[in-house]
Amino acid sequence: MENLIKTSQRLVNMVQMTTFRYLYDKINWNDRLILIKGARGVGKTTLLLQHIKDAFGPTGTALYASCDNLWFTDNKIVDLVQYHYDHGGTHLYLDEIHRYNGNWQQELKNVYDSYPDYHVAFTGSSIIHLDSALADLSRRCLPYQLYGLSFREYLNFEKIANLKPITLEELLLSNHKYEWEIINNLPSKVLPLFKRYISKGYYPFYPHKDLGEYYGRIERLLDTSINRDIPTVENIEYETLYKISRLLYVMATEVPFTLNVQTLSQKIQVSRNTIIRMFDLLDKGAIIRCIYSGWRSPKSVVKPAKILFDNTDIMAALSNVNDVGTIRETFIASMLAPNHIIYEPPTGDFLIDEKYLLEIGGKRKTFKQVADIPNSYVVADDEETCIGNKLPLWIFGFLY
Repeated sequence: MENLIKTSQRLVNMVQMTTFRYLYDKINWNDRLILIKGARGVGKTTLLLQHIKDAFGPTGTALYASCDNLWFTDNKIVDLVQYHYDHGGTHLYLDEIHRYNGNWQQELKNVYDSYPDYHVAFTGSSIIHLDSALADLSRRCLPYQLYGLSFREYLNFEKIANLKPITLEELLLSNHKYEWEIINNLPSKVLPLFKRYISKGYYPFYPHKDLGEYYGRIERLLDTSINRDIPTVENIEYETLYKISRLLYVMATEVPFTLNVQTLSQKIQVSRNTIIRMFDLLDKGAIIRCIYSGWRSPKSVVKPAKILFDNTDIMAALSNVNDVGTIRETFIASMLAPNHIIYEPPTGDFLIDEKYLLEIGGKRKTFKQVADIPNSYVVADDEETCIGNKLPLWIFGFLY
């Protein structure tokens, strides 16, 4: 227990307090039970440590512990809570709950019910879910999802500009007001800054790595997510995990990647249903993004209409050659995902919230494919500013 406390004190003392993620101020830290989900490497641990340092300092009333710590080999969460509570503790911050070797949902429910003045915040993989059938934790817990750095946050982390996010409605309906406000507050041209971000800027650990090290860490994160995180949540065989990695390799090396379930099932040597399950697991693990066309037909929600990687940095880490059109779509989807629902429409590239239609392309992209469709917009790469319903690609990086 003493080593656990010392580790908490050391990590809290060392955490940087100069830059905070977009989610930090959105969390209601006063709630008694908080879940923060997210992919590996997006900054969940830092978020917890910053809040402890900011709200409690060295008082000892708040304690951080990672659930893969060896202390939990012979001890339970409830043991830690009881000790901490008896010694004046009021807040516990648990990291990587999915690595806990026990029924964490039941234990946290017991803590919630037995210690009405005690607070627990915990982080977990994107793939975990609150199973109401096991412990009914879902109605007690307030969940949040942390995504990687937006272009806006990247500029803040680089100390280039500290600008506010804009909503999708503001972006689409403001007649380009925000484009000029952003451009006028940047010390240099926006397009070179955006090019720097698009392949090395999504994960907050980018500043301390050269390009090769950065991509290498992303590959290790993906490997850990597949081979360690998924098995903690899903009952899955080793052979299937190997074939998930194989599927990821096929997706990365076929440029541009075209979704054909029958062809993939033959290459990976698994059934069509297994391929669909693999897609679902990789999507929940924030490695790929499944886009469905099921906004009108319930039958079409079974098989994805389009598969993208979760973000452009994963694309760059896994392959030296990527289709520019897929890069654009991947960026747009990753920036829209935190606050919007994305569908594959009959015409155009993305239908957002069943309302806004986006056609994405280069600077010469026209309205030919979406002409006369209400609420349709062209999103153009390599454009600093646009006019009318034509929007520059980079500005979608300011949505959070």
